[in-house]
Amino acid sequence: MNAPPRQLALALPHAESLSREDFLPSPANAAALALVERWPDWPARAVALVGPHGAGKSHLAAIWAADAGARCLAARSLGATPPAAALATGALVIEDLTPAQFDERALFHLLNFAREEQAYLLFTAPTAPAGWNISLADLGSRLRAIPVVTLAPPDDALMRAVLVKLFADRQLKVDESLVAYLVRRLERSFAAMRAAVDTLDREALRRQRPVTRALAAEVWSDPRWRSNDAGEDA
Repeated sequence: MNAPPRQLALALPHAESLSREDFLPSPANAAALALVERWPDWPARAVALVGPHGAGKSHLAAIWAADAGARCLAARSLGATPPAAALATGALVIEDLTPAQFDERALFHLLNFAREEQAYLLFTAPTAPAGWNISLADLGSRLRAIPVVTLAPPDDALMRAVLVKLFADRQLKVDESLVAYLVRRLERSFAAMRAAVDTLDREALRRQRPVTRALAAEVWSDPRWRSNDAGEDA
């Protein structure tokens, strides 16, 4: 007997809002949120938001950019963007400033130009610049002087709130048992939560089933997901 055809899951886009209203505050991000919201009353004109991938740095940077009229620039593009163009509005977000993955001389020139123009800079980075191995000595001293605010990985309460929101963004209403199941198993990052919600949404469509804890248990039994497990079933 031929097997019934499987439902194809279409890759439909799901917009994720980066507005202040959609930012979920918690103790893990309270200091960083306070820094963003008290601009321009900053300890310096250049500050850095530091934390693991998916901790919420880009969302906070987007909130600040909207308030400050800042442009956004990927750190890897520094060498291709003249300082005057990057700082045309007097404020700039430099995203994902990762050691050994940006043009040191271009960043040094940008910092000098920003100082001359009294512009504001907000960096996002995975680790604090004080621990980086910078070839350009003057740049290293400048980076070490930048005030740093660190975001911690999301706690359980924040993970629950984020998961509910991500499902709701897809018009999916889920119960607490599924959310609790995911919180116990997922890496503590927004990236992991987004990936989990996307996977469950696609699998539910493909199997023509609702998004439930039972479906999640089946998906997580796949070896590709076992590395995300954080414990046995309760």
